[in-house]
Amino acid sequence: MEFKDYYAALGVEKTATAEEIKRAYRKLARKYHPDVSKEPDAEARFKDVAEAYEALHDPEKRAAYDDIGARHRDGPSFTPPPGWDSGFEYSGRGDPDGAAEHSDFFESLFGRQSAGARRPRSTGAMAGGDHHAKVQIDLADTYRGGRHAISLRVPQTDAQGRTSLQTRQLDVNIARGVRSGQHLRLAGQGGPGFGDGPAGDLYLEIEIAPHPHFRVDDRDVYLDLPVAPWEAALGASVTVPTPDGSVQLTVPPGSAAGRRLRLKGKGIPSQPPGDLYVVLTIALPPADTEAAQAAYRAFAQTCVDFNPRRALEA
Repeated sequence: MEFKDYYAALGVEKTATAEEIKRAYRKLARKYHPDVSKEPDAEARFKDVAEAYEALHDPEKRAAYDDIGARHRDGPSFTPPPGWDSGFEYSGRGDPDGAAEHSDFFESLFGRQSAGARRPRSTGAMAGGDHHAKVQIDLADTYRGGRHAISLRVPQTDAQGRTSLQTRQLDVNIARGVRSGQHLRLAGQGGPGFGDGPAGDLYLEIEIAPHPHFRVDDRDVYLDLPVAPWEAALGASVTVPTPDGSVQLTVPPGSAAGRRLRLKGKGIPSQPPGDLYVVLTIALPPADTEAAQAAYRAFAQTCVDFNPRRALEA
């Protein structure tokens, strides 16, 4: 998709204050409003201007846009890098003017926004907005739980209206058995209230970080386990790593590559607990010495009637 320059759409500099952005939006919105404009592309331009204003008038969205824009290289193609918004607090408030249609670029950054979610305009006390953030934890954290230090990038606006991302440290209690996609609610850790209103809440979406050996599917965990040809053929007792310590596993005689062995209850701890599935792979010793090559030739002579491609024959 195309990277959208929201500052250019409003005709302002990247250092523009919030008031300058608002004035530019009002001027262009009057110019291109479809009900009054004579421009042939008025409707499209009006949507572009409205979308640019929505991205830049909200300090959180502007900080996120500036952050990703700083990493973007010039060119027609744009895709947000994986995990670019990890640990970024974003309230999820919708367009204050009620416009619900956005470009693919906008939705790739902020998701689909609700037209009905608007900030109340009362001048009295008002609760702060809820914030949402993604946090990545290790697989071992889901087995053991405990305290977990996380860093969030928080948008802050200075006296001139410029917004930048600052790092905020939190110490969070991760419950044993938490899974990807679940949310933790931290009361009072969201946006500050207005007047005497209470602060909003912070919702952390849990994501389990990729592991070099284990794969997670909901409550179940998978491990590809290499075994020697003789262990697969004759059976063996082997040591198997799990995210919660090593266990002994019996490989039945005559096991083939791809056979799946279940360690009941060794998956993500929950009610009920998940299972850990060990998927066998056959690891062949290298034929890199005369002795090893001779052993392979002797093996071939012993199993002269074995045809590994018999199933492919017509």
